[in-house]
Formats: sequence, structure tokens, C-alpha cells
Amino acid sequence: MKLTSTQTTILVAASAVFVGLPLVLYWIGDAPYRSVLKEAISVATLLSFAAMIGQFFMARSNTWLLSIFRPPQIQKVHKYIAYSAVAVILAHPLLIVLPRAFEGGVRPWDAFVTMITSFDNTGILAGLVAWVLLLVLAITAWFRKPVIKRLSTHYRGWRYVHGGLAVGFTLLALWHSIDLGRHTDIAMSVLFLGLALIGFGILARLYWRARPKPPLPTSEKSGAAT
Repeated sequence: MKLTSTQTTILVAASAVFVGLPLVLYWIGDAPYRSVLKEAISVATLLSFAAMIGQFFMARSNTWLLSIFRPPQIQKVHKYIAYSAVAVILAHPLLIVLPRAFEGGVRPWDAFVTMITSFDNTGILAGLVAWVLLLVLAITAWFRKPVIKRLSTHYRGWRYVHGGLAVGFTLLALWHSIDLGRHTDIAMSVLFLGLALIGFGILARLYWRARPKPPLPTSEKSGAAT
């Protein structure tokens, strides 16, 4: 796919915001360095979450983006990035206990069970609910055609469900990461919160514009006819 200079510039800028900035903040953060495997898992998780937030910027209400890229191009990028990021985040509960297989002490499975049953920790609870929402989001996106057929409002209803799940996941994942994240210090939290708020605004604009318009009063209809 050949890109114009403007499209290339936009992709470079988006990469700088959603990849470059998280990496810079990760690099200058004061969290103690751990093993290569643990740090690689942390980086993959941070970038995947940033990519998930970036999906909001591809909404149809972002007319500026639509003026630069064709809808099929945006949809293709949306799918590739989303599926990759979703795979990493869904694997996150297992990835964070994986390094224990190469260390002494608590076994990975025991650590995993302890983690997912710590219901007294609100950060973990938020992460668990966010994980479930993301799983439902991924399943309904993969099987969107039969889901759309079952909804009374069809595609519009599915779009509301899809967006609602995405917002719910993002809010709870933010809570989880800010509460428990090793690398989500103040700077990283501000970055994610700021990008999420802008993304929510873009999505809200889409839903606001898609509201069904009320029918005209009978008097106005007759007046227009005359």
C-alpha cells in the first residue's frame, strides 16, 4: 500500500505519541530494573494498552483522519493493531507470573491463583473486570455479523455495545494500571488519562451525531408540503 507524504507524516506522529512517548516515560521512570523477561512483558503491556487507547482516535467521527486516509485503510489498521494488542492484554495475567517459572519460590500457578482470588484488592478487581470486558469485546467483534443480526437496531446497536465495552475496559484498566502498575507513575498516568479523555470525546461525538432525529411535528410537515 503506497502512502502519500501526508499519510506517512501522520503515521510517524501517531507512532511517536502512542509508542515513542510511553517508551520515553518508561525509560526515564524511577522503577527499579528487573530481569529482561519481566521488563519485556512490562513494555509489551504498556504499548498494547496505548494501542488500545489509540483505537478511539480511529472512530468515524474523526473527520480529519477520514480526510487523509480512506475508510478501508483505517479499518485494516484498526483490526491489525486491535487484535495484536488484545492478545497481549488477555495474556497479561499469565505473563506476569511467567517469570516465576525461572525463579525459586512460589510456583507460577500458585501465584496466578492467589492473584485472581485477591478480592480484597480493588486494583486487582478492576483488572479482572476489565479483562472480562475485553474478552467479551474481542468475541463480539470477531462474531460481529451474527451479533448485529440479533440486535434490534442492528449495526447501530452493535456499535453502541462495541464502544461501551471499549470505554468500560479502558476505564477499569486505567484504574488497575494506576493502582498497581509498576511503570504507571504520575507522568505515564497523565499521558494515558489525557489520551483516553480525548479518545472518549471523539467516540462521544460519533454517538452524538448518530442519534436518531425526532420526527417533525404534524404542523411542520403540512407547512412544508404547502
